[in-house]
Amino acid sequence: MAPASVFAVVRGRGGFSPPDRTRAERTLTREDREEITRGLAVGDSLRAIAVRLGRPPSTVSREVARNGGRFCYRAGDSDDAAWRRARRPKACLLSQRPRLRSAVAQKLSEDWSPQQISGWLREQIPDDARMQVSHETIYRSLFVQARGVLRKELVHHLRSGRLFRRSRHATTKGQGRGGIKDAVSIRERPAEVEDRAVPGHWEGDLLAGSGNTHIATLVERKSRFAILVKVDSKDTQTVVKALQRRVRTLPRQLARTLTWDRGSEMASHRDFTVATDVKVFFCDPQSPWQRGTSENTILLLRQYFPKGTDLSRFTQAELDRVARRLNGRPRQTLGFKTPAFIIRQAVAMTG
Repeated sequence: MAPASVFAVVRGRGGFSPPDRTRAERTLTREDREEITRGLAVGDSLRAIAVRLGRPPSTVSREVARNGGRFCYRAGDSDDAAWRRARRPKACLLSQRPRLRSAVAQKLSEDWSPQQISGWLREQIPDDARMQVSHETIYRSLFVQARGVLRKELVHHLRSGRLFRRSRHATTKGQGRGGIKDAVSIRERPAEVEDRAVPGHWEGDLLAGSGNTHIATLVERKSRFAILVKVDSKDTQTVVKALQRRVRTLPRQLARTLTWDRGSEMASHRDFTVATDVKVFFCDPQSPWQRGTSENTILLLRQYFPKGTDLSRFTQAELDRVARRLNGRPRQTLGFKTPAFIIRQAVAMTG
């Protein structure tokens, strides 16, 4: 079958596999309807046909009447019509609860994910069962537009921007980059970095756009708090100077270490450490999972900066607004608290 044909079928169902349909034992089968057709063809009474089927006469009478009458009844058409009439979907949860629907729509418009919304509702309104909804129900309400519960425009606030449900297969590509002089391996990082017990340990990367444009990203491991830094190019002097200007504005307890990949943009890491007193550690080649927090943040940022975007047109003020929005979204890994809340809490405890 052509991919376009499959797409048309899948899109109508929002990408969700429909449940297997079964026929209730009490309903007429296709064979029953074929017996009705044969009986009508030879002039049998409806009562006689019902006796042969072991059905009440009223069942056969209603079946014939609703499908064209004695002279127009056809088994195949009647059976197909019965399957169509049986499609009586249960009313969607959000359609029955206007207050819940309004809350979900509001948070979606603020770029919250369905999972974040579901977790936030459980934490904020735990005693009201009518204000609880699973993230799968929200996805179904969005993707299956036939339900008409949530506006189609809200789909574009999802991080992926997809129009229907898809399986996700993470892929990584080797960077093929050269070595960094005097690079200190990630294996030499303090143990407190690994267990996220202490704030102030960051992971960094460059978010790439079209025309060789980039945004430098920093994300704090304990709180997942993100900082975006405008860079005019990816040469090491430009990137390091932009990063050190931003890092020097942080409270001292939030500036301990930085973990980066083997990209040449951090070749001047020693200058960065001298200027900020922040030690830099480097991942193993082609090992992006060693900076999982940064990799996940890049994926989140793609909602605001899709691939192919010219990143040079964004001002630092615009990048700060995006960072504030991202840091104000609750995270499942933080117990549905926000990165901004966690980092404020960490500063208060260590200050």
